[in-house]
Amino acid sequence: MTDGKSQDELTQLADEALRAQPGCETARVPAVAALPDAQIGRNWEIPNVVLGDSLISDVDRAVLSVHRQLGRRFHLV
Repeated sequence: MTDGKSQDELTQLADEALRAQPGCETARVPAVAALPDAQIGRNWEIPNVVLGDSLISDVDRAVLSVHRQLGRRFHLV
């Protein structure tokens, strides 16, 4: 069972979680987006990330990790 979050709440959680990852202190999640036709569970994605001074490889790894961790706990309402 996952907790429902608004787009703003989930974006803030994803942004904070991404910045906490090693090498991603300057990266930023501008928004999360709903996945079409997804009704339950991981019904959202992180479509874009602003890199800042972070390396693409660090951010790629971190986005996958953050999405997996938060997707187990929260769904977009």
